[in-house]
Amino acid sequence: MTSPSPIPAAARTAGRVFAWVVGVLLVLAVLALAWVGVRGAMAYGHLRDAQRTAAGAAAVLSDPTAAAAVVSDLSADTRAARELTSDPVWRAAEHLPWAGPQLAAVATVASAIDDVASDALTPLSEVAASFSLDALRPVDGRIDLAAFTSIEDAAVTGADGLAHAAASVDAIDRSPLLAPVRDGIDEVGTLLESTAQTTDALARATALLPAMLGADGPRNYLVVFQNNAEWRSLGGIVGAMSMIHTEDGTLQLAAQGSSSDFARYDEPVLDLGPDLTGIYGARPAKFIQNVTQVPDFSVTGALAREMWLRETGTAVDGVISIDPVALSYLLAATGPVDLPTGDQLTADNAIDLLLNQVYMRYEKPADQDAFFAAAAASVFAKLSSGAADPTALVAALSRAGDERRLLLWSAIAADQDILAGTTLVGPLPLDDDTQRGFGVYLNDGTGSKMDFYAGQSTTLAWDSCAAAPDGTATGEITLTVTISNDAPADAATSLPDYITGGGGFGVAPGLAKTVGYLYLPAGAELIAASMSDGGGFGGGFHDGRQVMSFSALLAPGEATTATLTVRLTSPGPAAAVAWITPTVDPDAPTALAATCPVA
Repeated sequence: MTSPSPIPAAARTAGRVFAWVVGVLLVLAVLALAWVGVRGAMAYGHLRDAQRTAAGAAAVLSDPTAAAAVVSDLSADTRAARELTSDPVWRAAEHLPWAGPQLAAVATVASAIDDVASDALTPLSEVAASFSLDALRPVDGRIDLAAFTSIEDAAVTGADGLAHAAASVDAIDRSPLLAPVRDGIDEVGTLLESTAQTTDALARATALLPAMLGADGPRNYLVVFQNNAEWRSLGGIVGAMSMIHTEDGTLQLAAQGSSSDFARYDEPVLDLGPDLTGIYGARPAKFIQNVTQVPDFSVTGALAREMWLRETGTAVDGVISIDPVALSYLLAATGPVDLPTGDQLTADNAIDLLLNQVYMRYEKPADQDAFFAAAAASVFAKLSSGAADPTALVAALSRAGDERRLLLWSAIAADQDILAGTTLVGPLPLDDDTQRGFGVYLNDGTGSKMDFYAGQSTTLAWDSCAAAPDGTATGEITLTVTISNDAPADAATSLPDYITGGGGFGVAPGLAKTVGYLYLPAGAELIAASMSDGGGFGGGFHDGRQVMSFSALLAPGEATTATLTVRLTSPGPAAAVAWITPTVDPDAPTALAATCPVA
């Protein structure tokens, strides 16, 4: 038997060296993992501390001078988290399978949050240290425009920084992430997006308001008051209106009017085009009361401006819309307003008094108009006197804007560009790469104020969906809209003719007729549509989106439901939203959301 050949010395040496190298590499790998793990735990702690600091930042609204200290504490933690997740060992570990994407995502978040705390918010906090919301309070009918210019640059810096941070977090690929990491990333993304929207609104306001207040020359704005007791797509008919003149920060109530002052135009004042005319007819362009029937405030604003020009000879620079529900929010900031009639208008009684009791009290439309004019003048006087609490006023305007009860259209292109992308412009339901947009728009067909007693209930739900980790989804969604007539059983005799319509438009007193327009997302395939009362649908297309229209005639106590189911076959956002006509009920949602969950 032949004995094995001895291993050469060089080979034995190479083997030992290899073993040592492997051993050293294993030790280094363990140390690197321990390094990353320890630093990751430390970074997590700093990020949690930052989250707690941010959660307590709401107090800054009542004391802006505290902003600098809050941002300083916040940036100390975010800077530490960024440093802990950006050293060479951590960066190298980001290339590992499985663990690498988790580490890269955490590093991106830490970097984005630190950019916000250290760069985007610092200029704003420095301005806030010397800024008071009282600077926005009118004095003798004039607002000091310097209050806006002092924060404009900081607001723009903050808005740009937050938008960049939100975009960087949104760009993180969620598909390889573990559920806890993915959920944490989504939570941060939602926070950044919300904060970015707030700073963006501030930047837009500081750029827009000085011009609107006459910094560059006098301006005129038509303020129209939508009456939700008689539904239109955007809220209600245009009833009372006022023209506000601004110049170098001063505000003056220059003129008032009523829908009864306007003629019925034989021809449309502006061309609506074949699509809108096919759905709504020419009525929005012939009657001031109907300019809010098209659910696009850029159309409403242009129509109202043209009609005001024809009746008064004044071409306004823009149109602002508000309803009595939004007015009740403002009254919470101003406090009660005394009216010449002896009434006191408050946050608690504004809706009932302006949308119902005035019709019970005054039979003649001229007397109703006089009451509305007096109320508008009194509220304007209270606001322009500086009596409103600035913090409460900003909150009231914000809520009204979010609910699409405060709308603004500018005839000046540069101003309209600043407003673009906000709910203030009253656009069609947003249907983009972030959400599928449905619209539920309700209109009175009775010629009355019966919608003070009407109810609506809307639901939106995915019936089936297949969602991908990248946030896209396909499937089927059902929209249901229930309309009810909640008026007293004896409405035909117990309510005044001005509320019931008195049968003047072909609808018997006590009955309520509603015409609805339901907007579908772009690319949605309608697979089912039904009315619980057996009725059918009409419709057409608006801006490339299918519109389904229906009509319901209801006696007191009756209700009917429209149900639409659509199929979404092309991958798109897993989030769907339905915008709903704002009604007299401040607690009724003006938007609903439904999300297909990621598997």
